[in-house]
Amino acid sequence: MSEASRTAERGGRGDAISVRLAPRGRKLASLFAAAYTQEVELRRPFLWLAVAAGAGVILYFCAEREPPLALCIGALAAAALLAFLVRGHSRAHALFLAAAFVAAGFASAAWRSARVAAPVVPRVGVGELTGFVEEIDLRPAGARFILRVASAQGFPGDVFPARVRLTTRGEPAFAAGDFIALKARLMPPARAALPGGYDFARDAYFARLGGVGNALGRIETMPPPDPAPLSLRFFAQVDRMRNALALRVYRTIEGDAGAIAAAMVTGKRDFLSEGAKDLIRRAGIFHIVTISGMQMTLVAGIFFVGLRRMLAMSQTLALNYPIKKWAAALAMLGALLYDIGTGSRVGTERALVMTLIMLAAVLFDRPSLSMRNLALAVFFVVAFEPEAILGASFQLSFAAVAALIAIYEWRGDYLARRETRVTDLRPGGAVSQWREAFAERLLHGPGAAIAATFCATSATASFMAYDFHELSPYVLIGNPLTLAVIELFAVPCALVGAVLYPFGLDGFIWRYLRLGIDLVTWLAGLIANAPGASLHVKAFAPWAVVCLALAVLSAVLWRTWTMRAMAIPFALLGLMGASNSKGFDIAVPATGDAAALRLPSGALALLGKKPGAFAAEQWLRADADARAVGDARGGVGCDDSGCVARAIDGRLVALVTTPGALLEDCARAAIVLTPLDAPEGCAAPIVIDRRKLAQTGAISLLLEKDGGAQWTSARGVGENRPWSPAPAPRGARPARADDDARDDGGVNAPLE
Repeated sequence: MSEASRTAERGGRGDAISVRLAPRGRKLASLFAAAYTQEVELRRPFLWLAVAAGAGVILYFCAEREPPLALCIGALAAAALLAFLVRGHSRAHALFLAAAFVAAGFASAAWRSARVAAPVVPRVGVGELTGFVEEIDLRPAGARFILRVASAQGFPGDVFPARVRLTTRGEPAFAAGDFIALKARLMPPARAALPGGYDFARDAYFARLGGVGNALGRIETMPPPDPAPLSLRFFAQVDRMRNALALRVYRTIEGDAGAIAAAMVTGKRDFLSEGAKDLIRRAGIFHIVTISGMQMTLVAGIFFVGLRRMLAMSQTLALNYPIKKWAAALAMLGALLYDIGTGSRVGTERALVMTLIMLAAVLFDRPSLSMRNLALAVFFVVAFEPEAILGASFQLSFAAVAALIAIYEWRGDYLARRETRVTDLRPGGAVSQWREAFAERLLHGPGAAIAATFCATSATASFMAYDFHELSPYVLIGNPLTLAVIELFAVPCALVGAVLYPFGLDGFIWRYLRLGIDLVTWLAGLIANAPGASLHVKAFAPWAVVCLALAVLSAVLWRTWTMRAMAIPFALLGLMGASNSKGFDIAVPATGDAAALRLPSGALALLGKKPGAFAAEQWLRADADARAVGDARGGVGCDDSGCVARAIDGRLVALVTTPGALLEDCARAAIVLTPLDAPEGCAAPIVIDRRKLAQTGAISLLLEKDGGAQWTSARGVGENRPWSPAPAPRGARPARADDDARDDGGVNAPLE
């Protein structure tokens, strides 16, 4: 057969396949078109505008340079104008409307960054501070507090930070609202210890924290030169009451049970020991010690249902007045007071917004539990706290609530269909009856709680794996238990105990609360010690979690199963990306005074005289290593000059901390890591020194067989953001942060 004949035959087969596939493609396209039309009738595309606004926020944080605010506002105005001009063309209007919301999220983040800008200390220094104490978190030994700075002297660059976070080892002789003077050692907020890891410096920037450190010597209380602002005095008084109540609960119950109770009632969780934190984390119920959306919803529900029933006791009120709306309004006030009473943290504020929107829907005769209300809450966050989009608290809470609302919507759809459906008596009706029975178990009783927990857990799993590198398979047991304890013990005790505390009649309330906590901790111990209680997950690329997030959004935001099927390809792409994580063989923080190294055995070892506990924990978690930090310090040789060890491929790695050892290690080591400036003639093939780290931030290396390495850095080339400024020009004195990754007593702990 000639070549022309074979080509013609292949072409004929291809045409035949195309003819067969064309009708299927048209049928599939028409199926999606019909499903999308139904979604438009249900007004579901509106929900994706909230996703577009969040995407704009993420794009802002991905930028390598700070965009001009005027340009951001101009882009928003241009996109909005185009969307208005083409409003008669549905596809073009949808495209420009989505672009307008992306631009709105981008501009909101840029505006927020400009509003919170405040000075940051450039390097470690000791100086004198005066200011008002905003809040105090008491600990079994010492305390951590926020100081609103009134004056600052002696710090490098004569920096005057707006706020600082300090720790003191002794029991504080001052309270929130006091004006104090002290000597303090301040350092810049720590940058990410691993590319893609938690960046405390970014969170501190948006909290206007210009430094973190330790109080040195005596702290004096004195009269303020000017009265404190009214808002500071109000929230300081709230903090005093919270601390007094937390101490009362902690001392009444005692031990870790008392610490858990104090956290559940007041949101103060610094009394918790590391062992207790680890236990409830491995059991998958760490949210029991946080004031989250669950508690906020229960408080609002108690107020709403209780007040409505009280008002209904009066026949006159029940028959002549809108008592449901009255109860909703009073429940909004109760939720607001509960938020203030528990410290009004960022996560609690978001839960409050969602609760207020849902209760406000009752006032306007709208469905209270709807995905539209959740979208409005997202718009609120984008408008006022856009940086929260990047936080695990936002991601977990909104994903869980979205999944629960999706279950509620499915339940409503199912019940509506069941009312109009005739029982199937034809052959196969038994299968239909089995499905009916199965659906009934998912709609009522324990089955409903398990189904809701499963869906909420599935929706948050990707974020748990990405943010914490850990999954809890037994969360289906732990979460319903947590909900029961919070509903039966924590929230009622918090409300009743807070009322009885001023009268001194609250002791029996806290003893009742201990019964529930003892039950939870006992079962948490069983769960945490069960085989496979914690599944450790290696760090994976951000694009993978984006795909997984789109899968979750597709599953919960759409109402038709055809459109929900779009979640499948997104989930597959995300799982492929997460499972193909390459990991790292060497990790170096921005300070350069410590490192994580993969030994020939394949395990990570910590280098450095005293690696920071938080940074070391990040390295181990990102490597899916379940060992404690103390167990990873062996396998290397260290002295006063640094550490030397063999990498997994046999190369000699030296961490050098003294100038005298640099020349020797540059001559013999293949990889030199140092917080100092390496000499220009250093012969090591790979050198990571202070100059390099000032440009790149934290670095991770994946060693290659040919003697090279794949580099990943926390900062891009030429990156210059307010929380991650570009390094000083060559020749200028580089900014130092010698100790901001060491064990600092929690001054660089994550913000809540």
